[in-house]
Amino acid sequence: MVHKIEPAAEPPVTLTSPYDLLTGYLDFYRETVLRKLEGMSDAELRNSRIPTGWSPLGLFKHLACVELRWMQWGFKGEHIEEPWAEFKNGSGPWHLEPGETFADVKEFFQEQCARSRAIVAAARLEDQAASLGGKVPADADRPTLIWILFHLLQEYARHVGHLDIARELADGAVGE
Repeated sequence: MVHKIEPAAEPPVTLTSPYDLLTGYLDFYRETVLRKLEGMSDAELRNSRIPTGWSPLGLFKHLACVELRWMQWGFKGEHIEEPWAEFKNGSGPWHLEPGETFADVKEFFQEQCARSRAIVAAARLEDQAASLGGKVPADADRPTLIWILFHLLQEYARHVGHLDIARELADGAVGE
């Protein structure tokens, strides 16, 4: 049986500021990810329906780590103990700690998103990343904040599409 998930509100169509457009759509996709995952059973959150073996909960943790890596570790150059925490077990599907729950990952995700918003609010779109992977590359090789935000946006858009399919297969829920 198919049922519809109500979509989050998109940014206004009249926006002309690149900053407002990028940050507005990032928040739209962050909210969409939450809407896709909320209401799924624990079994479905942990279940993979595809050969690569990733689960919706693992993908959710991956998105939280992407926020942390690009904004705190890459853009701000902060020391992060485990910037690749979702890849702990090597090249397989995204890693979850034993006993890690949806509530745990949701809290981690929301913390990373809040931290990202604060970093973006204190910077300019043309500012360059402080480091990438703990290294300080030449200026020509450091992405700008606008590039990073666009990269995050495409990462979310791609993975929301994956969650569309996972959710529909899990319980028939569809919608943006």
